[in-house]
Amino acid sequence: MNPFEEKPRPLEDGFLSWKDLAPAPYDKREADPYTRVRIILMNGTEFEAVWFSHQFHRHCQNNDLRRELAILRRQEQQQQKQIAALKPLDETVLEHTIGYEQLAVDLTARMAQCEPDEQVKQALDFALLEDFDHLYRYADLLEMDEGVHAEDLVGKYTEIMPARPTIAHHRWPADSVKPPIRNKKAALATKLHVNIITAAEQQTMNYYMNLGSFYPNDRGRKLYTEIGMVEEQHVTHYGSLLDPACSWLESLLMHEYTECYLYYSAYETETCRPVKRIWEQHFAQEIAHLHHAAHLLEVYEGKQWQQVIPDGTFPEVLALGPNIEYIRDVLARTVTLTAKGEGYAPVEQLPADADFFRYQQMVNGKTANVTSHTVIQDCIAENGQDYRFETAENPIPALRCRTKDNTTLGRKA
Repeated sequence: MNPFEEKPRPLEDGFLSWKDLAPAPYDKREADPYTRVRIILMNGTEFEAVWFSHQFHRHCQNNDLRRELAILRRQEQQQQKQIAALKPLDETVLEHTIGYEQLAVDLTARMAQCEPDEQVKQALDFALLEDFDHLYRYADLLEMDEGVHAEDLVGKYTEIMPARPTIAHHRWPADSVKPPIRNKKAALATKLHVNIITAAEQQTMNYYMNLGSFYPNDRGRKLYTEIGMVEEQHVTHYGSLLDPACSWLESLLMHEYTECYLYYSAYETETCRPVKRIWEQHFAQEIAHLHHAAHLLEVYEGKQWQQVIPDGTFPEVLALGPNIEYIRDVLARTVTLTAKGEGYAPVEQLPADADFFRYQQMVNGKTANVTSHTVIQDCIAENGQDYRFETAENPIPALRCRTKDNTTLGRKA
């Protein structure tokens, strides 16, 4: 599939009515977990499209071009609203959070396994373990506060167990900045992966930033605050991989191409027919957006789309699914890694005066005050052990104990 070879429908045909913006939501008890995950992914993709367009608008001096962006942006906003309406009213903030973390885990693992750029693959693997640990901590909170087992929400496709402990995720801010890819040299899959994961993690950061304070108890509010700060690190981590040499219009073209790829992948893999129809509709809209972005690139910069995306043929579709063995392997090999400058290093190899240890002391202070730790301790106190869903014992012996949370792994030299 090459979306540049598809005939676009008129751009104005993409506007939706209020009725279109209120589709029937999925049933949280019946929906396939990956249908919910795809909805979260595409909601975040549209948020990124709108956010990028607003930034472009604010940095553009040509009002004719700003008017073109406004037309595209209004349709992206409508798409986002239609997708957001698929979430049911009876799905709690915390239940929905489990979907966010399942997306972060299985999306990252899926892309890492087919990523040709070793630097980008390492960035994906590194943050993967952290989102995996976040899923575990939110799942324990869910069992305590709502009596719901997260394994049912993830369909038992994704394990729930500790990884690199969240308390160890808090690093000196500058260490989250990594070398960017160069679009002219990078494989198409790499460019797509960097765009996709940046949008997905940005949505997670914003979700926790805005909805965490609505959580009904102080323990939950504090957990969202702590993990939300890690998500800010992840957005810096992944966003730094984007090529800063791209012009605004080149980036617009890449955004629209990424949306086309994701909607096509969602359509090809979706099992829920009503949701599948929405993916098909949005794919047609994005074809029109892509062709219009290519037109704007030619008019305002005199460039052809092939100068940004030499071969427009999609790589293999993004099919979300279980990644249990891959995640276990990454956990076994890299659990003690931390960020160090533009690279990574085992925490035991850091010098005693490393920025990592200094920042840990600044933000964590006493371990007993760190909510990602106390949530697990509370669950152990209430139930005699933590909550997990494992298909086998944890590959890290230090993480197998279910009656004591590990706060030193990946954190102490």
